Amino acid sequence: MDILGIDIGGSGIKGAPVDVSTGTFAKERFKVLTPRPAVPDAVAEAVRAVAAEFSWSGPAGITFPGVVTNGVIRTAANLDPAWIGVDARALFAAATGLREVEVLNDADAAGQAEMRFGAGVGEKGTVVMLTFGTGIGSALFTAGVLVPNTEFGHIEVRGKDAEKRASDRARELHDLDWAHWAGRVDEYMTHLEALLWPDLFIVGGGVSKKADKFIPLLDGLSARVVPATMHNDAGIVGAALAVHA
Repeated sequence: MDILGIDIGGSGIKGAPVDVSTGTFAKERFKVLTPRPAVPDAVAEAVRAVAAEFSWSGPAGITFPGVVTNGVIRTAANLDPAWIGVDARALFAAATGLREVEVLNDADAAGQAEMRFGAGVGEKGTVVMLTFGTGIGSALFTAGVLVPNTEFGHIEVRGKDAEKRASDRARELHDLDWAHWAGRVDEYMTHLEALLWPDLFIVGGGVSKKADKFIPLLDGLSARVVPATMHNDAGIVGAALAVHA
């Protein structure tokens, strides 16, 4: 069964039909830039464009980079604050004309995909998925069960939101080399480990494609650290799985 997955990020909105039995794309993914300003109507139009690229009429799952409860947006740290309080499920359904739409946190979606098909398969202990991109997303699992809407990218490190220092955007913004950035990531993850004591960290987001440049430098952690198997495509797969669940 194919379900459309759309992943809304701070810089891009991408989607593809997903075979939810295998976690693979049924067609090549399509991506558009996240509009600026990233207000609800503009983002909804971009989502409509992604769905239209596939002439989609079936169910769709859509991620959002913030807390989502029952389809309603509660936080929007890396998009426009006008999102807060918006019924995104209704907005996206109206924009796309689709009758069955689910909306969930982007890191939760990526984590679900990795636990089902990727680096978290078979893991029964505590697992933390972290996505490093425009911000830092997080997903927490215990015994394979998701604790939704964690916002561990906003824990304080050195007086700032962790994502202001250790996101991939911070690496680019401050022109950090891999060793310097890895030091910041290690400090952040060590702080998080002291709060949660996970058995495994899964590192995702686009930067996971270059995991060999920084994961070997994370030497302050007791937990295992592995890159996401699906890299930056995990959010699309997890979005589709949210409909299928």
